[in-house]
Amino acid sequence: MKALVYEGVRTLEVRDVEIPVPEKEEHLVRVLAVGICGSDMHAYLGHDERRPAPLILGHEAAGVVESGPWKGRRVTINPLVTCATCRYCTSGRENLCPDRQIISMPPREGAFAQFISIPGHNLIEVPDGFSLEKAALCEPLAVSWHSAVLAMESIHQDMDRRAIVIGGGAIGLAAALALSAMGVDDVEIIEPNALRRQFLKERCKMNVSDAPSGTAPIVIDAVGFSVTRAAATKWVEPGGVIVHVGLGDSTEGLDIRRMTLQEITFIGSYTYTSKSFADTALALFEGRLGSLHWFETRSLSDGAKAFEDIYAGRVAAPKVVLDPWQ
Repeated sequence: MKALVYEGVRTLEVRDVEIPVPEKEEHLVRVLAVGICGSDMHAYLGHDERRPAPLILGHEAAGVVESGPWKGRRVTINPLVTCATCRYCTSGRENLCPDRQIISMPPREGAFAQFISIPGHNLIEVPDGFSLEKAALCEPLAVSWHSAVLAMESIHQDMDRRAIVIGGGAIGLAAALALSAMGVDDVEIIEPNALRRQFLKERCKMNVSDAPSGTAPIVIDAVGFSVTRAAATKWVEPGGVIVHVGLGDSTEGLDIRRMTLQEITFIGSYTYTSKSFADTALALFEGRLGSLHWFETRSLSDGAKAFEDIYAGRVAAPKVVLDPWQ
């Protein structure tokens, strides 16, 4: 099969590799759409020691089951594989499983390939007629849905339902869509890239700017650098909540003194629970997350250039989806 393989810093090559052999209770899925994630970009730039070369990246995928009882079913993939038996898994917090694995991280190869093997309970059937390219957006949408759930659970009941989302990429846009679906009507996205701001305003009809018009009880940092953490602690209202979902870097930025004096809650948000993923898929299929016309599609053979274009800031769309069969 064809696969886009990460060979080293800023080096990706399309290679012929072996088709994976499903283990017990796993299914072979023909991948028809797979998105490029920020974590793929971190690996591409050599910033993620968890993803050493050579490796097939990619974990935002949808396709068709190739064999077995589910043969022919159209599915979207939850890429987080957990043990299902630890206290985190049995209490509905699978994303904290100490033995968790995710495709695109050893020992599991990723989905920038024509086929992938995945446990059956990680598959959610996609309704007939629903675009598999849009279904591949379920994973990034689930990341943001989970962060929005944490924000809504943490905000005081008497505070206004207003939010600032830092970052207008796929995770930031998805966070704004998830918050809106949960009843937060006033959501402002902060995005420094003028090309992307224009895309978000014109294509997605979002409230987006390069600086916030004020403060908000909810701030979601979908970037995760020291400068955005510093901005989050400045833009959140007293008694509010910061949900940190971005993984840009791991040092500095938080104004701990202000957070203490103003009783500001800080929550780290990692991936999603199985329930959050399933709830996201349902909202996606029911149209509660918008039209989803915020991605562009390229061929797998154009994958290396897509990474370079994203890195150079030449991509207006928050998401690039690759077709492994082109």
